Amino acid sequence: MRLKLSDWLRRSETTGPVIVAVIIGVCTGFAAVALRWSVDYVQAMLQEGLGGRISGVCESLHPWLGLLWPVPVVALGGLVVGLISRYLAKETRGHGVPEVMAAVARSGGRIRARVAAVKLVSAAVTIGSGGSAGREGPIVQIGAACGSALAQWLRLSDRMIILCVACGAAGGISATFNAPMAGVLFALEVIVRRFTARYFGLVVVSSAVATITMRTLSNEGDYPRFPLVEGYRMVSLWDLVFFVLMGVLCALAARAFARTLFFVEDRAAGLRIPGELKPALGGGIMGLLAVATPQVMGSGYGAISDALNNNLAGPLLLALCVSKILCTALTVGSGGSGGVFVPALFTGGMLGGAYGSLVHGWAPELTSSPGAYALVGMSAVFAAGAHAPITGIIVLIEMTDNYHIIVPLMSATVLATFIAQRMSPDSMYTAKLRAQGIEIQDTPEVNLMDAITVAEAMDEAVDCVAEEMPVPELIERLHRDHERGYPVVNLDGDLVGIVTMRDVEEALMGRNTAELRVRDICTRNVVVCRPDQTLSAAISQFGVHSFGRLPVIDPDRPSRMVGILRRTDIVSAYLDAWRRGSEMTERDEALRSARVGHDMVLAQGTVGAGAALSGKTVREAVFPEKATLGVIRRGPMSVVPRGSTVIQPGDTLVLLTTRGDAPEVREWLGKMT
Repeated sequence: MRLKLSDWLRRSETTGPVIVAVIIGVCTGFAAVALRWSVDYVQAMLQEGLGGRISGVCESLHPWLGLLWPVPVVALGGLVVGLISRYLAKETRGHGVPEVMAAVARSGGRIRARVAAVKLVSAAVTIGSGGSAGREGPIVQIGAACGSALAQWLRLSDRMIILCVACGAAGGISATFNAPMAGVLFALEVIVRRFTARYFGLVVVSSAVATITMRTLSNEGDYPRFPLVEGYRMVSLWDLVFFVLMGVLCALAARAFARTLFFVEDRAAGLRIPGELKPALGGGIMGLLAVATPQVMGSGYGAISDALNNNLAGPLLLALCVSKILCTALTVGSGGSGGVFVPALFTGGMLGGAYGSLVHGWAPELTSSPGAYALVGMSAVFAAGAHAPITGIIVLIEMTDNYHIIVPLMSATVLATFIAQRMSPDSMYTAKLRAQGIEIQDTPEVNLMDAITVAEAMDEAVDCVAEEMPVPELIERLHRDHERGYPVVNLDGDLVGIVTMRDVEEALMGRNTAELRVRDICTRNVVVCRPDQTLSAAISQFGVHSFGRLPVIDPDRPSRMVGILRRTDIVSAYLDAWRRGSEMTERDEALRSARVGHDMVLAQGTVGAGAALSGKTVREAVFPEKATLGVIRRGPMSVVPRGSTVIQPGDTLVLLTTRGDAPEVREWLGKMT
């Protein structure tokens, strides 16, 4: 039966792989919930039960001794994990993600099935006993092991095994953080480091199914992991400057986080004591630090939530930042089983909160509250440490459900990642692999924001309000439609301004709104963008003017709107561009494989400004019968040609033809380009 099922899956182009992705998503969703319950159980048994009894006995000897209960409890957890990893599965040591990346790079994604069960137990003991680590690294390894085991049992190809590993990793992240898109991006940006349509589609399926499974089992619902008391937004241009400067600090913090972890790993490897005792020793020292800063024990979700909601003082935030770096290094570097994703978020949140407390205290009218800086710091430190800016941005948006601060979030995160990559070519995941002689190749980077136009991202269905509309009617419409603002047009439909909720709030202060019209309160000096602008240019306008939406105007008639561009449209367009880019990658791979064929070659020609093909669509252009248009290279991007694709000056046309017909095809290209 297994052979028949395997043969059917190989022949199936869509149905079979989707079924496999669904199964992996369900299994990973169950595993994520099981890991959470296991951590809670161990925490109740060791920290609350055993720790409480130890504290009571010690307090009877001296009141201060009762505070030392974390030392024996975390050390005991480390000892148990050391024994588990030595006798059951050595792969479960450490934070899990590098081990999955190594399996993809060295063994085609093959991971032993027992790793899933052993990792679940060891991670539950590490985190539940108070070790400073997160659940996301273990669940990535657990999900990847589930996907790999299923693919191996079905005797699928190496490519499908790696795809199943990516599905499991994505499902694990999405179910742990209740963030399905972040799970997809983490798997593709960090684990497999490639983005093709086949990978994208199936990983999305698995991630979504894992999230649904988790929500069904835990009754968590569609709520953010870290709900915010207030929605954060950029206050002024100076605010953006401070956010960008914080990106530099976040890069340094990420580097310190990684270096401290590697330092402890190296020192622990050189200790001449039994391997199972090393996590116990690291746990004991970590327990001493936790006496002064107990918030660093476990994942630290509570402290992160407090930092995001402005409930912690600046000095404490800074102390927790330093303590978390040391405690995570001692826990994971000594051989404990836990992830570094959440500790990196924790470190960034505390650093950002401390920095925000400083600048907000200095200039409260010009800067956001410290919680906003904590949010941006979380993304920036993780992205700088993992060299994964897209994952860092999306995971914070999904975990907090806050889109309004996306410009500072992107600016600080990208800058921090850029600096971190210049400081070291290795991320906190790949440095360990390089030390083992494993090279992880990066896929070529493309600045998508420079390659996407406003026309591709904007919403052509524009809801406008007339300038003669009474303000009470406007208020009712804003509340009914759950919008923050509208473009304002005159009787001829021409754009005359923009009105936002902030304009309404200012109008309500000491004025009789019953007699006011929209024209009386709207902003006349409208910042607009054009359809042919890049998203990079549009984002800079968002940042400078702190608007939530920009009207898109007709270049030939500036008073006429052709669309509206929102911040959420930018995020959606970014993800769509990644998906389109994946089609390009698959087409490029097919063309590269054609080069090694016995009779197939490529012919290329760059279209000039006055060329015969310039300005024509692919459908209008008549290509030689003996050649096939494979890819149009346009600057840093490659475009999959469709009938409606317009050939532009500067495009390089890549045609596939036979070796014998190549001279004739190249001659045709010379004439037409």
